[in-house]
Amino acid sequence: MSAIRKFQVTFDCAEPERLARFWCEVLGYVVPPPPQGFATWEEFKLSQPPGERDSWFACVDPSGVGPRLYFQRVPEGKAAKNRLHLDVRVGTGLVGEERLAALEAECARLIPLGAIHVRTLYDGNDSCIPMLDIEGNEFCID
Repeated sequence: MSAIRKFQVTFDCAEPERLARFWCEVLGYVVPPPPQGFATWEEFKLSQPPGERDSWFACVDPSGVGPRLYFQRVPEGKAAKNRLHLDVRVGTGLVGEERLAALEAECARLIPLGAIHVRTLYDGNDSCIPMLDIEGNEFCID
């Protein structure tokens, strides 16, 4: 049996730091310390050639359990539906109206951060809320 490997989730985007900070707020992630040899991220940015500044950013789970999220600037915009999306699981173990209330509360928390509510799916027992992040990437509150 092979070993379990750590992995990161990579987002292609227009504004890496802005999108990373959005996801920090959504998931309770944090910005890691700047690269070795730099006291601040700003100092690191200023050390980069102008064309490479702000080309990437990352955030991490402070508990070390979840994957690192890496955001890289790409020249093209989002053109189609994501082939992969994150499910933000806030309703685990809940059913019916209690589950729906937990999902709606999380949706209400994320809208002021710039998330967009797409629709609410509810069949009387199970529920899910598809949303868009600040660059239009789909994700679900589940």
